Amino acid sequence: MTVLLIAGSPTEHSRSVTLLDGVEQRLLAAVDHRRLGAERLRIRDLSPQALLLADWGHPSVVRAIEQVANARALVVATPVYKAAYSGVLKVFLDLLPQDALKGKVVLPMATGGSPHHMLALDYALRPVLQSLGARHILPGVYASDGQIPKDADGEYQAGEEIQARLDDAVHLLLHEGLRWPASPVFAPIPFVQASYSV
Repeated sequence: MTVLLIAGSPTEHSRSVTLLDGVEQRLLAAVDHRRLGAERLRIRDLSPQALLLADWGHPSVVRAIEQVANARALVVATPVYKAAYSGVLKVFLDLLPQDALKGKVVLPMATGGSPHHMLALDYALRPVLQSLGARHILPGVYASDGQIPKDADGEYQAGEEIQARLDDAVHLLLHEGLRWPASPVFAPIPFVQASYSV
C-alpha cells in the first residue's frame, strides 16, 4: 500500500514541501515501510512542455499518472497564490483522468502568506479533488508563513502548532482514511498467563 506525497510548489524548497516532509516522517515513524510505503511526486520535476501541451504520452507524465493510479492515498501540498492553489498543480490535475482519484483518500495541505488564504483549501482545491472522484477528503492543514519560519540555517521549520496539526492529520489519514489498525496499548498476553479470581 502506498501513500503518494504530491508537491505542488514550483520551487524546490518551500513551506508546502516542509509540510510534506512532516507527513512523511510521521508515516515512517508510525508504520513499517514494508507495509505502507511513501512515494514523492514533485510536479516541478515533470516536463514543463509536456504539462502545458497536455502531452499524456510523455514519459514523465505517464509515470506521474501511474503513481497516482497505484497509490491508495494522496497527500497534496500546495502554496496558495491569488486565493487558489498553484498553477503547476492545476495543470497536473487537469491531465488526470476524470476518475483518477476514485476510491482514494486525500489529505489536502496548503501554505499562504496570511490566514486569509485558508479557505482556498475548501473553495478552490477540494472541489477539484471531489470532481476527480476522491472517496474521502480529510480535513486539510493550512499554515501561514509565520507558522513555518526559517531557522538559523535558512531551512523552513514547522512551528509547534503546525507540528501538532500534522500529528492529528496523519493519525486521521492512517486510522480514519486508510482504516489502519490502532497499535495496542499493551502487549498481548497469552491465555495461559492470564490470572483471574471469582
